[in-house]
Amino acid sequence: TPNTDNCPQKTQPPPPIDSSEVPAPGEPTPTKLPVPSPPIGGERLGECGVVLPKGAPPAPQDISATAWMVSDLDTGAVLAAKDPHGRYRPASTIKVLLAAVALRTLDMDRVVVGTQADADVEGSRVGIGPGGRYTNHQLMQGLIMCSGNDAAHAIAAQLGGDDAAVAKMNDLAASLRALDTRAATPSGLDGPGMSTSAYDLSLLFREAMTIPLFAELIGTEQADFPGYPANPLIPGDTDHPGFRIGNDNQLLYNYPGALGGKTGFTDDARQTFVAAAERNGRRLAVTLLQADVLPIRPWEQAARLLDYGFALDPDVSVGDLPGDEPAPESNTAILAAPPDGDISHLAQPPSSGQQEQLRVALVAVGSIAVVLLLLLARRSRRRR
Repeated sequence: TPNTDNCPQKTQPPPPIDSSEVPAPGEPTPTKLPVPSPPIGGERLGECGVVLPKGAPPAPQDISATAWMVSDLDTGAVLAAKDPHGRYRPASTIKVLLAAVALRTLDMDRVVVGTQADADVEGSRVGIGPGGRYTNHQLMQGLIMCSGNDAAHAIAAQLGGDDAAVAKMNDLAASLRALDTRAATPSGLDGPGMSTSAYDLSLLFREAMTIPLFAELIGTEQADFPGYPANPLIPGDTDHPGFRIGNDNQLLYNYPGALGGKTGFTDDARQTFVAAAERNGRRLAVTLLQADVLPIRPWEQAARLLDYGFALDPDVSVGDLPGDEPAPESNTAILAAPPDGDISHLAQPPSSGQQEQLRVALVAVGSIAVVLLLLLARRSRRRR
C-alpha cells in the first residue's frame, strides 16, 4: 500500500502518464481546487495516512488502493479511511454522479435514438448502435451495469451536451459539499482537472443510493438490451439483434449481502471502485481510488474492507459524511428540471445580497405607505 502520510495528493491527483489531460487548444489549464479548512467531515479526516478509531485493530492486508474509505450508508459515519481527502482520478466511478443528475432530471420512459457519435465514443461501451431505440431506463442500465461510455454520451446529450452535463454534475457535487470533486467528462475518461477523493466518492454514492432506481440498477445482475438496424452505409450489414448484458461488478456475485456498486479504470486513474453491502440490518459502503489488481483484485480489497467495517462497533467513527444541513449552493434547479430541456434558465433562489435588497425595498415601501395613511387621516379630520 503506498504511503500517503505526507499528503502527496492534498491539492491535486498524481501527474498523468499520458496526454489525456492536456487542455484543448485555446482552453485554459484548470486551477487547483481549494483545500477546505477545517476538513469536511471532521478534523481526523484531514489526516493523510490510515485513519482508524482508537483501539481498532490494524487495517486489512493486501489493500493496494492508495486511498480508501469505509462508511455507514445510513448514518453517514466514517468508520475507517486512508488519505480520505487526497485527490485522485475517479475513472468510471464518476458515472455515479452523472446517474444522480440524470435520474432526477430525465424521463426514464423517454425513447432515445442512438447515433453514430454514441457508437464511436472511446473506451468501454454497452453496444448502442445508430438508429437503435432505447429508453432512458435502458441507457441507465448500460451506464451503471456495463459502464458504457456510449450510454454516458447519449445521456449527456439530453442534458445539453458534454459540457452542460459536466457543469450540472459539478453543481450537484458542490451542493453536496464534495469539494475535492471536479468532473471533466461525463463518462470518467480522464480530462483536464478531473478529481475526486475517497471521501467525496463515498458522499456521492450515498446520495445516489437515496434514488430507488439507482439502488435497483447497481444490484441488477442481468438485463435485456435492444439491438439496432443495419447500417445502409455498410455493404452487406444486417440488423443487429438485442442481447443480454451483465453487471461487471464481481462483488455483487461473490460477497454475501452485496448491494452492488460501480467499477472504474483508466491508465491515469488505475483501478477505482465503490460498492455497498448489508449485514444484520447494517449497510456499509466502501470506496477505493488508485488501486491495482495485485495482490488481489479491487472487489476483493473492497470485500476485506467491508468485513473490517462490519467487525467494528457500530458506535465508533473517525468522522462523518455531511447530512441534510443546508449546503452552500442549492441543487433545486437540477432536481426540478424538465425531462429533456436546458435547465440553466430555471429560477434560482435569491442570494443573500438579493434578499437584503428585497428587505430594504419592502421596508421603504412600508414607510411610504405609513406616511400616506397619516396624510390621508389629517385631510379626513380637516374635512369633518
